[in-house]
Amino acid sequence: MKLNPIITVGRQYGSGGREVAKKLAQTMNISFYDKELLAEASKDSGICQEVIETYDEKQEKRSFFSMFGAQGRMDPANMYLEMPMNQRIFLAQFDTIRRIADEGSCVIVGRCADYVLRDHPNVLNVFIKADMENRIQRIIKLYQMDPMKAEETIRKADKQRATYYNYYATGTWGDVNNYHLCVDTGVLGVDGAVELIRRAVELQEEKAEDDKIEW
Repeated sequence: MKLNPIITVGRQYGSGGREVAKKLAQTMNISFYDKELLAEASKDSGICQEVIETYDEKQEKRSFFSMFGAQGRMDPANMYLEMPMNQRIFLAQFDTIRRIADEGSCVIVGRCADYVLRDHPNVLNVFIKADMENRIQRIIKLYQMDPMKAEETIRKADKQRATYYNYYATGTWGDVNNYHLCVDTGVLGVDGAVELIRRAVELQEEKAEDDKIEW
């Protein structure tokens, strides 16, 4: 049974997750969305792309419901306008991710896509990781950073991604229970990771055929 796979890719900073995702999309000849998602969300929502980029995968400390504290019930239009900008941008990305997945096969990087598409058929949720030393060496090579600065940057980026994911999704960033497949690029390399994920999609299709599942 030929599926229309939707692959979400969470990633540790410096693991090569974006490169894996992009090569996978090219290999499978399907659409790829990372920063491209921001342009789509801007078109869908009318929010300026530069504003979306400013808040992309960032979370403010203000509670989603703090606006209701002394104001009682609000109508939906006013409630939306009163939301912090990061909340509005998350909802814009949420709607865009759902639309893109409904339109056909694609690879989507980050932005809680595994959570957003948790009930969508044909989804394969992947998390890309590597040990710290491999990630440090990758960042040094890419950005010519001092090793200590590279490690600091990695830890800061991972913390930001975890905070964002843990705030919006009902799970913990990097927890294996949130993903169908966790891949270590320090062991397999980028090309090996691409091949493994591609094969996982094939196995998913084979299982659907064996189980006679209507996707």
